Amino acid sequence: MKTAFRQGLDKLVGEATATIDTIEPGSIVTAPRKPIPLDDEAAITEVLDLAARIGAVLLDSGTGAIDTRSQIEFVAGIYGLDDIEIDVTYNTILVSARRGPTLPPVTTVRTVHYRSLDFTRLAHADRLVRRIRQLAITPGTAHRIVDGITSSPHPYPYWMANLAWGAMALGIAILLGGTTIVGTTAFLTTIVIVALNRRLARIGTPIFFQQMVGGFIAVLPAAGLYHWREALHLTFAPSQIIAAGIVVLLSGLSLVGSVQDAITGAPITGTARFSEVVLMTGGILAGVGLAIRLIETVDINLPGLTTSSPFGPSDPVSSLLGGAIAAGAFAAASYAERRAIPVALGAGMLASGVVSGLSFTAVGPIVASAIAAVVVGLIGGLAARRALVPPLVVAVAGITPLLPGLAMYRGLFGVMSEQTLPGLRELATALTIGCSIAAGVTLGEFIARTIKRPHLPPGLIRPRIPGRENRLEGLTLTRRKPPRSKT
Repeated sequence: MKTAFRQGLDKLVGEATATIDTIEPGSIVTAPRKPIPLDDEAAITEVLDLAARIGAVLLDSGTGAIDTRSQIEFVAGIYGLDDIEIDVTYNTILVSARRGPTLPPVTTVRTVHYRSLDFTRLAHADRLVRRIRQLAITPGTAHRIVDGITSSPHPYPYWMANLAWGAMALGIAILLGGTTIVGTTAFLTTIVIVALNRRLARIGTPIFFQQMVGGFIAVLPAAGLYHWREALHLTFAPSQIIAAGIVVLLSGLSLVGSVQDAITGAPITGTARFSEVVLMTGGILAGVGLAIRLIETVDINLPGLTTSSPFGPSDPVSSLLGGAIAAGAFAAASYAERRAIPVALGAGMLASGVVSGLSFTAVGPIVASAIAAVVVGLIGGLAARRALVPPLVVAVAGITPLLPGLAMYRGLFGVMSEQTLPGLRELATALTIGCSIAAGVTLGEFIARTIKRPHLPPGLIRPRIPGRENRLEGLTLTRRKPPRSKT
């Protein structure tokens, strides 16, 4: 029993730590390399540009402004630049190194032109910071690695990512208690939405209109099947299909990053990100509303809005299965590494299980979602240490089953069907759930970072193997075999 407990504890909070967890706020970085002379402007510029490029990859992947700034400061400190100023905003990174009272400062600027969901790129950047910390590689080598990170194609082809988005919608449909026709329709509808939005993105269509097109398409198959349900002998709730499509469209938004920035001391960046989330969510609502008006003109009426949600606590097994599929599929659709997908599956299962269990109590959906998000942030942060997966990947994938797609649809439908007060109540609930999820994840990650390796009784402490502390974590090194003695 004692051995099993010790092994489980080592697997959870073992020696390995996530990269961001090794950077303590306000800590002094001891540079393993010789400090750069202040009059060597070229060398300083090389290091600053390297740190800014790494920060741009992190910011592009959805990392918060404070974490991005900490990583930039850490990388610069490794190479001996500790007197620097860093300003990270919504899409701009500015790094300036002071060189004393007689020399002008050296400054570099990076702009993030787009935001993409490529978790493999984020993991490679995280791994590069590990190598800089452990091996103190030269800035030139690090620049070449960054070139490879930013120029490498996605690890999976587009058709595979499209199937993963469809599988995510299928998982949400299962989570909502949908039937086979609901899951199949949500799967096919989502594939069409993603494929069309890819084409719109290639011709430079603004993201607002992409979201609007997605919301519009999400309604039409559900409305058509509901209109012909008697002829096809079908029994289902069209709101489940529409909600699955809305969750898929919401999953790519940086709600967690926006709330995290606002909480951790970057209000300007948090406000800008939140404005983007509101704008893109408005595109979804506009598309759904336009589709509802269109189907009403052809005498297709969706079921009315009741005062309470038609879906009570679903079957726990279905909730766990649906949450796991949704989270794992989202990780695959976001081009996560293979090692990250099982962790995402576990995070989604954990989140949906917590919400499903709390649905039998009187805590309500807002509190239940917040508690589940805290658990996901905490467990995800701890699991990321051992799995060497960035905590952001686990957090964003884990909260995917919690996104309030059904509440958003019900709120908009209520407003447009002359049930203004119930509709506004549902929209307010959706907004509150989204903010509580983001705040809960931030709190869980903060708790995970403050948890150190616990002090155990002497009987549970495993003897340290000599030389193990010198082993480089997160890297696979080839050891040379000793030469054979000739006989």
